[in-house]
Amino acid sequence: QLVESGGGLVQPGGSLILSCRASGFSLDAFAIGWYRQAPGKEREGVSCISSRDDTTYYSDSVKDRFTTSRDNAKNTVYLQMNSLKPEDTAVYYCAGRSTALPGHLFLRADEYPYWGQGTHVNL
Repeated sequence: QLVESGGGLVQPGGSLILSCRASGFSLDAFAIGWYRQAPGKEREGVSCISSRDDTTYYSDSVKDRFTTSRDNAKNTVYLQMNSLKPEDTAVYYCAGRSTALPGHLFLRADEYPYWGQGTHVNL
């Protein structure tokens, strides 16, 4: 199970840290993706992080503002969001998949079988 937390209401220009905590399995062999869905819009891939070597990817819309990292001791992946804009308003989801491919980035939502329930970010 993946559980997101950390969403909330924030002023433009502000920051939030979203957490994606795993329960029942270890995240260190999992690749994690962050997705968001704004009202009336399609789901958008925001970022992902590979297993083992923590290679990361960011969409153009969040590059240089968002940072994905993991803390395996806490079995948690984080999405640090800085310089938030009104267009960042959305429900944010983390998604995970086990992989034996360290460094591989999974960019398609259908590559992730495990999803959290989402956390709201509002500006």
